[in-house]
Amino acid sequence: MKIENIELGPVMLRVRDIAQMTRFYVNVIGMSVLEEAEEWVTLGTKERSLVILHSVPQAKTNPRAAGLFHLAILLPSRVELGSILAHLIEQRIEVGQGDHLVSEAFYLNDPEGNGIELYADRPKEQWSYEANGHVKMATEPVDYESMLQEASNRPFNGLPIGTIMGHVHFKVRSIEAAKRFYHDRLGFSITTDSYPGALFLAADGYHHHIGTNVWARSSETLGAEAGIEAWTLLVNEETNQALGGTSSEWSLTDEDGITVHIKRTDA
Repeated sequence: MKIENIELGPVMLRVRDIAQMTRFYVNVIGMSVLEEAEEWVTLGTKERSLVILHSVPQAKTNPRAAGLFHLAILLPSRVELGSILAHLIEQRIEVGQGDHLVSEAFYLNDPEGNGIELYADRPKEQWSYEANGHVKMATEPVDYESMLQEASNRPFNGLPIGTIMGHVHFKVRSIEAAKRFYHDRLGFSITTDSYPGALFLAADGYHHHIGTNVWARSSETLGAEAGIEAWTLLVNEETNQALGGTSSEWSLTDEDGITVHIKRTDA
């Protein structure tokens, strides 16, 4: 099957210090607290949730385990990306960068080491493709000076309306196993396989909703460690049925222990 008409919902993180993590996602990333419970905090913009923190103070870290490489927050424009970049500079937050031809991106970690990408897409008509139909992507320096100039009159007041979870990127033990799950089982199309040790997949003509890589040489499946607990795939009724769903909310787990919550948006 070929999956269509999807969106990504919130990423759920298992965290040790929920108060510290909440402060980071509010003060540094610019999210709003949407809901709080004894062990849970939901964060995002006024129109959608992006990250759910689950308090598990005794959770351990396991650098050998598969899991989250980064969650990727898609800003609605280059100007908005420049605005948050200026905010991060003011906060003295160090970031990595990458011009990926289809997008411009900055990278940082939260206090518990979860990777975060903040990015903005270039217009789709500016994307280019290989002879086999795969989208061309690379990692080049970002022209951040022009970006900051464009955003000079746009003070940062938190993540703007229109911000979404653009993609999720996982560290896995095997590209072949990742392909079996994300391509064969879920139906995402392969969009780029030219990066050594990585595979990128998407639906609906996007450059990628899913990234996977073996760069960290993960050797163990994900368990109850601190880090990603699940990611969310939002689908309509037709897609839910095509995936084999018999209820409006259900879950699948890949061979690395990474769980996807599948939710119907029209239930």
